[in-house]
Amino acid sequence: MTNHRSLPWSLALSCLITAIVGCASAPLEFPKSPSSALTDTGDTSLAAASVQWIGDEANDNGFYPLANGLDAFGARLTLIDRAERSIDAQYFLMKPDQAGLVFGSKLLQAADRGVRVRLLLDDIFTTVDDRAFVLMNEHPNIEVRIFNPIARQGVYAVNYIGNFRLANRRMHNKSFTVDNQVSVVGGRNIAVEYFQLESSGEFIDFDMLCAGPVVKEISASFDTYWNHSLAVPMEALYDHFDVNELEALSRRIGSQMQESGESIYGLAIRTELMQKLNSGQVRPFNAAARLFVDDPQKLLEKVGIEHKVVATNIVAALNNASREAIIYTPYLIPGKNGVEILRRIAAKGVHVVIVTNSLATNNHTAVHSAYSSYRKRLLKAGVDLWEARADAAKVVHVDGTSEREYLTLHSKGIIIDRRQTFVGSLNLDPRSIDINTEMGVMIDSEALGQILAERSIERIPEMAYQLKLDENNRIRWHAVIDGHEIIETKEPQTSAWRRFQAWLLKIAPEKQL
Repeated sequence: MTNHRSLPWSLALSCLITAIVGCASAPLEFPKSPSSALTDTGDTSLAAASVQWIGDEANDNGFYPLANGLDAFGARLTLIDRAERSIDAQYFLMKPDQAGLVFGSKLLQAADRGVRVRLLLDDIFTTVDDRAFVLMNEHPNIEVRIFNPIARQGVYAVNYIGNFRLANRRMHNKSFTVDNQVSVVGGRNIAVEYFQLESSGEFIDFDMLCAGPVVKEISASFDTYWNHSLAVPMEALYDHFDVNELEALSRRIGSQMQESGESIYGLAIRTELMQKLNSGQVRPFNAAARLFVDDPQKLLEKVGIEHKVVATNIVAALNNASREAIIYTPYLIPGKNGVEILRRIAAKGVHVVIVTNSLATNNHTAVHSAYSSYRKRLLKAGVDLWEARADAAKVVHVDGTSEREYLTLHSKGIIIDRRQTFVGSLNLDPRSIDINTEMGVMIDSEALGQILAERSIERIPEMAYQLKLDENNRIRWHAVIDGHEIIETKEPQTSAWRRFQAWLLKIAPEKQL
């Protein structure tokens, strides 16, 4: 992990240093060559597999949910192995852990076969050492670009604070496309916690495997971001490397892959689902779909309704619900307008179910602090509100053993009337709606919607507390655990210190969360 990503000084000290010495700006004007998704991929094996999987209906897409983390990782790795022409990967973050190691190593192997690789990563929470990206970028078939980067010269904290208006705006999109034929979209980034490989906590997340015409739309979206002025080539950020340093890094990565990477790779590509997919035993959900994507200009301009493409389309779909809306969102800060929208929907007789993080499972305490002030209003608006239990995750280790670990809900999905299913990167909070860019796919499939809704209704009580108001208008957390009905009178599974932190952080500005 690089030192330039840490923020070791207080805000006051950073501002003082900024005032004294100024700050550096990222080289957004650095020259780069535009490129676009390859279109001559109709003769690839993935093109043939896609046609066989979906059928010969020209307008049909094929979808399959990836709820299990190892399945989601295995799908990405298998697609990399099958790539013949191109790989386009766009993520909010990538970490230098075992997942990042395996993912990056397999991209290098694909490039060695002649596959063109384009890797686009947002800067702030991507903690891979710049030198590793330089190593990848030196490959003739790989190009790495960092989206909206913070300048590397000088003090990182100073550069961030000094350019706060732009640095605070982030690309939260997540997509992975191979040979312009198959994509994976959803909420997962490239780090062990998203793929059931973490031993200290698990992110419960959700992706969708996609084939068909919607993949071309995903590729076009990638091109828009890849060629945008905020996508900065790696060589503009780190150009003072030496060959010996890169060779040593390459040897170290190779050694790490031999020690643990290959076992993780083998575990991921041999899950039961991956074996069934590879043998043609899994049939897709055939459906029409729409891709919703915010324009990257959203990060450079004063945000108006025209910039909130994903959020606006989600609200329109929810307003058209007639029976049921099941919403998964890790971070929920609805604001007055959001509460009113949900109240109107519930008043029509729509059963509105929201699953979000509890204080115990939320990895952003300040977000929970803001959300907590809306809980009573949501309950009084008729929302069926649930918060994740911290001990409801099952983690599978590299050796095949499993155990319960603390979880964080990270899934972002909506199921409307058991027909429309949204899968993407959008959280229902001001940061996703007003500050960052987002993307997602709305799938129109009664078969898929019915299955996902039934699984949700069955599993939500197993993984979450239901919030209710008692006769004195106090929130109570209800759950059935090991056959016993439990009623908690304060934030479940939390310490007094954690609850104090949540109370104190109510001072955080809601619009920045």
